This record gives sequence, structure tokens and C-alpha cells, in this order.
Amino acid sequence: MLLGIDIGTSGSKGVLVDHHGMVDMRAERPHRVSTPRPGWVEHDAETVWWSDFVGIARELVAAADGAPLEALAVSGIGPCLLPADADGRPLRPAILYGVDTRAGIEIEELTAELGADTVLERSGSPLTSQAVGPKLRWLARHEPQVWKETRMLLMASSFLVHRLTGRYVLDHQSASQCVPMYDLMAQTWATDWAGSVAPGLPLPELAWPTEIVGRVTAEAAAATGLPVGLPVTTGTIDAWAEAAGVGVREPGDVMIMYGTTLFLTQVLTHPHPHPGLWTTCGTWPGTYTSAAGMATSGAITDWLRALTGSDFGDLLDEAADVPPGSRGLLVLPYFAGERTPLFDADARGMIAGLTLTHQRADIYRAVLEGIGYGVRHNLEVMAAAGGEARRLIAVGGGTKGGLWTQIVSDITGLPQQLPADTIGAALGDALLAAEAIGLDTSTWNPLTTTIDPNPSRTVHYTPYYRHYRSLYESTRTTAHFLAAEQHRAAVRH
Repeated sequence: MLLGIDIGTSGSKGVLVDHHGMVDMRAERPHRVSTPRPGWVEHDAETVWWSDFVGIARELVAAADGAPLEALAVSGIGPCLLPADADGRPLRPAILYGVDTRAGIEIEELTAELGADTVLERSGSPLTSQAVGPKLRWLARHEPQVWKETRMLLMASSFLVHRLTGRYVLDHQSASQCVPMYDLMAQTWATDWAGSVAPGLPLPELAWPTEIVGRVTAEAAAATGLPVGLPVTTGTIDAWAEAAGVGVREPGDVMIMYGTTLFLTQVLTHPHPHPGLWTTCGTWPGTYTSAAGMATSGAITDWLRALTGSDFGDLLDEAADVPPGSRGLLVLPYFAGERTPLFDADARGMIAGLTLTHQRADIYRAVLEGIGYGVRHNLEVMAAAGGEARRLIAVGGGTKGGLWTQIVSDITGLPQQLPADTIGAALGDALLAAEAIGLDTSTWNPLTTTIDPNPSRTVHYTPYYRHYRSLYESTRTTAHFLAAEQHRAAVRH
């Protein structure tokens, strides 16, 4: 049996899988992010990452009932910044990926120092809230005592790998999002820039996600129930593990992950850096990916569910009866700023066109459509950067029920395929573990469903999409004013 465990934004999942990719057991733990200040999004590594991992590992080991466990792979949200001491003990809560926007000043400083074009050419991605480098500089500036004790740069996956094996190692894909400290073209650390951004910080050894980098120690085995000596791979960021688990590995393959946030990753033969995207290393040696991400997606649907006292089943049923266009509503889904391709932390959400006749179902459908317009925007930017989508594969909790995926296909005019199992990154982790020990995974998790676009709806949505694009431009100044007022109010509070 093979083990895969993933630490997500709002929950952790694990699977026990046989050699044929069949899931024998699933386990999960819900958790929440901490938002101590506007723009700050954090996880406590001990009470969230490690506690979830231990609970899931023990549950899966018990389910194995003595069957031999052959390898373990882990993944997690990223890129994150967890500063740790020389023994790997966390020194503060982890600063999460692009949804944490605290390092705006540091982003501007580093861009001015290094040059936007130079950073894009060497690192593959612009300096944004997704980049780890500015967050390291923020840490040194605002929490100098923590910085003084920091000897390790960890992410969710590498924290677990270190806790399990004692190795200080990071996969190339995760490292390539430590902009500007990684040289994408050379596929190694950019030691000159790293020394400028984080002077004196020892950088982790680099490896690929399918490499076995260590084995479970006796101490880790006692804590988790895992067998001593179990091989552990390097691990990676959850979206890339999930893409691997659904067969996204050929050039032109695109995964759309419908989760708390929305994420797209596309396989490339060669890097095509674009200022509106993230270009990174891929999961396997010699590969590259283009990635895009919306700051909110499922988070907005959950906000609306809670606000209206509804449940998702009722909202989906009601929204399915609402015609395309949501009876003249248009939503900008920038409720937590926006990542690609805007890179605007101060963008704000908007529901335009409201009248007294609109109901919750109209608003709910408009939210789904607004996110669909965001998907189309990102896919168009990917295509302009030289990464034309040849196949879209949809995953995540938002694929359930079929309405949201149908809306996205109708808006983009592109079909989407769904795999047999959409459990997420944990299954991808198990697949990476299987490949690490030489197993053939070509028949794992086949694609079973195709969602075709309705051409007449695509035509209907096109003017809505044009107004979606222009609405942001025409209201950006107001959104930035309101964002500044929100920041000031939070500080006063």
C-alpha cells in the first residue's frame, strides 16, 4: 500500500492506495486559517499541519491492518513561509501563499532593486504576493527577533518531510516560487539574489517530487504510527500533486482546481514567462508549468451560504433555474483582492446590477459566473503567453453537482473532463510515491466524464465577459480607496 497526505487551506486529507491506484481508505481533518490582521493569512504548523498529519497517518495505518506500507508522499499549500530554528521548530505561524498580502512594500522595493524585467526573465514570475522573497524581507524588518533565530525556510510539505526524516530539503517546483531566490532557467538557487534577500539563511537542498529523500525515523514513527524506515519522497505544493493525480502531464494539459481558491496549472515544454502569470518548474525533471490563481472562489460561495442561512444543495438547485446572466447581474469575485492576472491586492468584490427583484439564487449564480469570467481571463492570458490549452481537467469540491463546471465551460467555450476520483492532492501524492518506487501509474484515476459547452450560452455570455473586464478597470480607483479605508479601520479597531 502507498500513502498520500495533503495539507490544504481549509482541511487536510489522506489516502491509502493499492498498486492499481484504488483508494482503500480516506481520512480528513477540517481546519481554518488565522487572519490576525487584514491581508494576513496564517496557519500554525504544530496545531494544524503536524496535528492533522499525525491524526490522518494513524487512521490510515490502522486501516492498513498490517498490510505492508511501501512509500509516503506529502503535499501542502504553498508557496508558504514557515521560519524555523536549526532543529526545525517553528518560530511563528506560517505565512501563507498569495492570499497573504502583507509584503506589498517589500514587493515594490525588490522590484525596484532588481528590475521587473530582469526578475521575470530569470525567475519566470513577477514579484507578487505569491513570492516568498518579499515575505522573508518583511519578516526580517518587522520581526527581527524571529529572523535572528531563523535557520530554515520551510513550507507545509518540507516541514512534514523534515519532521519525519530529519532532512532539510525542498522540491524544485516549490523552490521556483521562492521568487527571486531561484533561477528558473538554471533550475537551481540564485545564490546572489538569495544572499541579498535573506542574508545568512541556509537554503534547503533541492530535489524532485518523485525522489525518495529520507525514511521515517524512530521518533517520527512513535508520534505517527508509521513504520520506522518507511521511504518518504520530497513532496510538493498541493496543486501540482493534484495535477499529477489526474494525469496532467502532457504539454497543453490544464488542471482547473475548484476549491476555496481557484487554481490553474498548465504543462509547458519550455518556459514562457508572462507578467500576469507564474511560470515554475514542473513536477518531473526538465518540465515547466504556467500557473494562475484566483484569490477567492469557493470562499465566496461559502460566504454567501452563511450570509443567507442556506445550504449548498438548495442554492445549487435554485441557481440551476436561473437563466444565464443571472437576470442582469455581474460579479467581480475580488473579495480578497486578486492574484493572476491582475496582481492587485486592493481589488475588491462587486455585485453590479442589483434590484429589489433579485433573489439569493440570482446572486449565487452570478458569483459562479463571475468566477467563470475569471477563469476565461486567465486562460486567455495563458494562451497569449504561448500556452494554448489543449485539454482541461476539472477537480475539486466545486465540481460536485455539475452546475459550476457547466457554467465555466459555457463561458469559456471549452469542454472540461472529470476524473473518476476528485479527492484531490492526496491521491496525487500516492501516485508520486508509487512512481518513486518504480510502479506504473498510467492506468490510475482515468477520466470518465466530459462537460461540453453550450454554444448558444457561450454567445450569450460574451458581452457579459466584456463588461466584466471593463468593470474592474472603471472601478479600480474606487476599490483602492475602499481598501485603504478598510485597512485604516482595522488598524483603529
